[in-house]
Amino acid sequence: MKKLLIISLTLCTLNVLAQRNTESLQSNDTDFKYRISFPAIILGNIGEGGKRTNTQHIELHVKRELNSKDIIGVKFATWRLFQPMGIQWWDGLTDKIDSETEFYPGYLRETGLGISYQRMLWKGLFASVEVLPQYKTYLDLNNKKIANGFKLYTSYHIGYHFAFGKKKQFFIEPQFHCQNWMIDTNTPEEFKQLDNKWKSYFLFEPNLYIGVKF
Repeated sequence: MKKLLIISLTLCTLNVLAQRNTESLQSNDTDFKYRISFPAIILGNIGEGGKRTNTQHIELHVKRELNSKDIIGVKFATWRLFQPMGIQWWDGLTDKIDSETEFYPGYLRETGLGISYQRMLWKGLFASVEVLPQYKTYLDLNNKKIANGFKLYTSYHIGYHFAFGKKKQFFIEPQFHCQNWMIDTNTPEEFKQLDNKWKSYFLFEPNLYIGVKF
């Protein structure tokens, strides 16, 4: 899958740079209290234009270190779904993208502003949770609005923080995360029929975040 390949290649490249700097994030070692980051997966959408499977994913995190262990942040994200998010890897996710059998009769645009909490566990190992209220817009294939709704999207992450550079200002965070959306309102019937076939969660999504501290 193109996006997974991009994540893997980026991870391998940046991990070489990070090998000499795998110490834990310690606020006493740096004057940088703030950071911004984004997931490398969004780079896979560049150049795809109006392609049916282009999720038009944009995501940005702004965080602040409270101390050497606790980091809080604000998350902005928007993306466009072309099929239900609850199709698991073992359900043949990639095969269904290729066959287009589970594609919506249009698109679902989700946009939200939420909060995050990250806890450093050991050296660079961390766990985090993100809560993202989302405004939903359903569109037909001509991008004409069908309906609006609301979703409460939460995600749970485990990963490792690699800092590098002379002042350890730059970092990458390879991670796995799971997400669910127990609150999901006002879904048009044609979309709901597809959503109801699958789960209201997704497990074990790999990702790589790239960021800078300031």
